[in-house]
Amino acid sequence: MYRIRFHGRGGQGMKTASRALGTALFLEGYEVQDAPRYGAERRGAPIFAYVRADKRPIFERGVITRPNLVVVADDTLMGVPAAGIMQGVDAHTVVLIAGGDEADLWRQRLATDVTIVMLPGPVSETAAERPHVGVASAAAAARLLGVVGRHRLIEAIDEELAGLDKEALAENKVRALDAFVAAGAFSGVVEEGPEFPAQAGDADWIQLPTDPADVAAPAIHAERTSVQVRTGLWRTLRPVIDTGRCRKCVWVCGSLCPDGVISPDGEGYAGIDFDHCKGCMVCLAQCPWHAIEAVPERAARDAEAREGGPT
Repeated sequence: MYRIRFHGRGGQGMKTASRALGTALFLEGYEVQDAPRYGAERRGAPIFAYVRADKRPIFERGVITRPNLVVVADDTLMGVPAAGIMQGVDAHTVVLIAGGDEADLWRQRLATDVTIVMLPGPVSETAAERPHVGVASAAAAARLLGVVGRHRLIEAIDEELAGLDKEALAENKVRALDAFVAAGAFSGVVEEGPEFPAQAGDADWIQLPTDPADVAAPAIHAERTSVQVRTGLWRTLRPVIDTGRCRKCVWVCGSLCPDGVISPDGEGYAGIDFDHCKGCMVCLAQCPWHAIEAVPERAARDAEAREGGPT
């Protein structure tokens, strides 16, 4: 069975990438599962999607914890532990990374001997948007599997992107074919993995506390009231500013924050509106001075309660 996991940020097309690859594999005669995994809708937050493909019926369910191929559409996620990119990666896993650095450099950074392939060709004009990285990732992944032909790939893209106008669809197909051709040297490098019997205790259980109704189910019945919706309640990780490291260059983290919740405080340091910060950690990945730390939200709230501050 092939087990493929796509990692990216909300808005970069990872759901579409998994569907395009899944459809191409289905057209090649495989049984397929494909599904995205993310929390509340939030652009810029780490998300992942996964694909299983086998010639036999697939009885596995849930997220892929032991992948044969990991596709990373945004290399800034490599420094975000919460993204879980290297979870379950072993000596038989291939890691495909979209970025400008060399594969050997990533092996040194990750202290690993796994096979790393860099997504070739121009992925995007701007690192922030990466408009075609989804289809390029799906196409390169298809070539690394070595079981998907280019005609099936294009047929799958036509099906999954049927809602786009002709020009946009044509551009996506060009980017996909460029990635498919450029990855030709690695065709078939990904091997199928064995079946894994279900074992009790495999799942990582997360205890979800019950919130009161006024928190868990807010209702806003008027226009232009987004400021009243405390989207910070979605957060599982909180960015915390280390003022000892912060150089007050708020135009960096503030400009790249997808929700615009970072601005200078009274002393010029980065101040964060935690009522609306969703915890996507884009600021942590982009801070050149490493002045931002990801703290579990529950731990941050417990610390505030001990200090008598706001919770």
